[in-house]
Amino acid sequence: MTLGLDDPTPAAGTGDDSGPSTRPAGIGFLIRTDGAARGNPGLASAGAVLISLDRTDARDPRAHPDASISEFLGVRTNNVAEYIGVVRAVALARELGAERVEMLLDSKLIVEQLHGRWRVKDAKLKPLWAEALGTLRTFSRGWTAAHVPRAQNSAADALANEAIDRVAAGGPPVVVIRPVR
Repeated sequence: MTLGLDDPTPAAGTGDDSGPSTRPAGIGFLIRTDGAARGNPGLASAGAVLISLDRTDARDPRAHPDASISEFLGVRTNNVAEYIGVVRAVALARELGAERVEMLLDSKLIVEQLHGRWRVKDAKLKPLWAEALGTLRTFSRGWTAAHVPRAQNSAADALANEAIDRVAAGGPPVVVIRPVR
């Protein structure tokens, strides 16, 4: 499954999915993402919430995000929308200076593919997988990805669905909220 890239399996200690019991020093974000497609393929969007790992409520699914993304994607499959959500979220975390990200995703497919346990068979997903993994490897304090039930991902789901509704009402296709510094 290398696709001409470096070994996709994360280096030891950088891509575990168990989550750390103590957080490393430095800036980092807990990330929840979701993709939506009304039809498959159909009108699609991605949503993401980023919450500072320094916050005691970071793992609470109801925690108010420090940064978020709500993006309309046009006609896509659900899996493509899910991957775009991850790509956009880790890029925003990188832009904000993160040294570590911990992702809680309701897409088991993405979690397993990022860890190299499942092959990326769909040609549409291969470049998105490679982009996500490439960005994840730049976090100096590593990354984690764990699967969570859909009910724990309602904030990202709401942002994804908002994007489709917003565009249908004539609004902007992308809304990104960054932390106030």
